[in-house]
Amino acid sequence: MAKAQKTVLALTREQFRTHAQPMTVVINGKEYQVPRKEFSTGSLGWYLNDKIDITIDGVPAKVQIGLNLTLVGSKELPGAPAADAPAAAAEPAAPAAAPAPTEPGGTNAKGEVEF
Repeated sequence: MAKAQKTVLALTREQFRTHAQPMTVVINGKEYQVPRKEFSTGSLGWYLNDKIDITIDGVPAKVQIGLNLTLVGSKELPGAPAADAPAAAAEPAAPAAAPAPTEPGGTNAKGEVEF
């Protein structure tokens, strides 16, 4: 099976930041202005999160809205957060201290039974 070709977005991050306007969406008769967002993944788009009240067969219910509109190909644009960046070298961990002695029949710090 052939691998799908990636979509190339002919837009820059700066163009998105400067010119992308909120999207208007209507959900159950209510109009929302969905603000643009730069996702932690590096993708660009619009995001909405809200809760609304609806009625089903005369019974009130609350609905949570989670809406992502993502520009296809935006994650690959230059200037995205580094994915899988190597972690800074950390100091080696100190060796674990020996567990404190316990009375026979009790358990030590590791949860082991002492006889």
